[in-house]
Amino acid sequence: MASESVLTRRQQEILDFIREAIEANGMPPTRAEIAHAFNFASPNAAESHIKALVQKGALLLEAGSARGLRLVESLGIPLIGRVAAGAPILAQEHIQSRHQVDPALFTPRADFLLQVRGASMIDAGIFDGDLLAVHRTHEARDGQIVVARVDDDVTVKRLKRHRDGIVELIAENRDYAPILVDPERSQLTIEGIAVGLIRDGFPR
Repeated sequence: MASESVLTRRQQEILDFIREAIEANGMPPTRAEIAHAFNFASPNAAESHIKALVQKGALLLEAGSARGLRLVESLGIPLIGRVAAGAPILAQEHIQSRHQVDPALFTPRADFLLQVRGASMIDAGIFDGDLLAVHRTHEARDGQIVVARVDDDVTVKRLKRHRDGIVELIAENRDYAPILVDPERSQLTIEGIAVGLIRDGFPR
């Protein structure tokens, strides 16, 4: 499977349409049904979008069937291990395993899990060993708990932006100093926002 990267708006709309069709009808739509829903000139346009979704790791194709589309998320929420520098966080080589938990149990839906290491977020109820459920997005509001990539390191902290452009990543434990990031000197990427966690096998 190719490394997954961020979907375009239209790709996300088509993926949502496929998901809704499976939930409503118990089966994925055909290319013709996708083309009709999005006013494409022909099923070939739908096929191009499907191939892009496969390339980005959001869909699997089952050969020999007009409805041979399968959501990768149906295999379970991926647990992300060590993230290589510069690689998309949902790259296939980062996925350690998949957990059979419905992503829709979280709001917004969870796209991946990270295993929490250490005690820096214990005052937010996030403990060492927890699986943090994360909604993938590059946008976050002040005060949200985010998964942030600072240069080559990935960390879970509360986000605070300052007027001078400095970004503060705040631990929820007084024993840990905040991380101050100057975006002009360090590369900062928001990989997602925390939407819940799994502890002892149960979503919370």
